[in-house]
Amino acid sequence: MGHLWIPDIPVWEKIVRSVVIYLFLLIAFRFTGKRQVGQLTPFDLIVLLIISNVVQNAVIGNDNSLGGGMLGAVVILALNYGLVVFTSRSKSLRRVMTGEPTLLVHNGKVFQDRMMREHISMEDLQAAFRKNGVVDIEKVRYAILEESGQISVIAKNVTEPAKAPPPVS
Repeated sequence: MGHLWIPDIPVWEKIVRSVVIYLFLLIAFRFTGKRQVGQLTPFDLIVLLIISNVVQNAVIGNDNSLGGGMLGAVVILALNYGLVVFTSRSKSLRRVMTGEPTLLVHNGKVFQDRMMREHISMEDLQAAFRKNGVVDIEKVRYAILEESGQISVIAKNVTEPAKAPPPVS
C-alpha cells in the first residue's frame, strides 16, 4: 500500500518537472493570443486536450503514485497562486504576463492589422457589437480587445432631442 502514496521519483525532481512545465505553458499560452476560455473554439479545446496529454509524462516522469500526482498538483497550484499574488502587486509584471488592451476600432474605423495580429475575425467583432446593442460600426467610438480576451465596445454618444421641462402646477 505504501507504493500507492510514495512517489517513484525523488520529490525534488517532481517539483522541478512541475515548475518547468508550468512556466513553459504559461509563456507559450501568453504569446498565443488573448482569447478567453469562454471563447475557445473546438479547435482550441482540442489543442488544450492534446497538450495536457503530451506534457503529462513530463510532469509525472516514471511516477504513477497518488502522492506524486498530488505533489505535482500542489506545486502547480502554488505557482499559480504565487503568480496571481505577484501580478496583483506589480503593474509591470502584470503587463508582461497579461499584455495590454488592443484598440480594434476608433470612431468607426477598423484597424485590420491589429485584428489580424490578435486573430480576431470581423464576425467576432460584430458579435461584440451586437452584445453591446450596437448594429452599425459607424456608431462605435471604441472597440478594445481587453487582456482577458473580451471585446469592450463603447458607442458614440447619441444626442437626444431636448425634452420639454415638466409642466409646473
